[in-house]
Amino acid sequence: MEAIKDGTHLYEVERRAEHAARPGFRITEIQLSKTQKVPWHYHNNVKATLYVRKGNLRLFRRDHKGEVRLGVPLV
Repeated sequence: MEAIKDGTHLYEVERRAEHAARPGFRITEIQLSKTQKVPWHYHNNVKATLYVRKGNLRLFRRDHKGEVRLGVPLV
């Protein structure tokens, strides 16, 4: 698989906003509808941190040994 620098054109999202960027660091917010998906991908030199502000998110693990479910914490 050949690496690409920016894959945002590969999938549609409700909204995308870049909040900060500098060499080696970026904060990007995306909003997905219930039917939208981000295609499976991986990062070679990037650490991703995900926050769920509303609803739920399912992440499928690369090793196919299950999934991770994220949601908004109950207060």
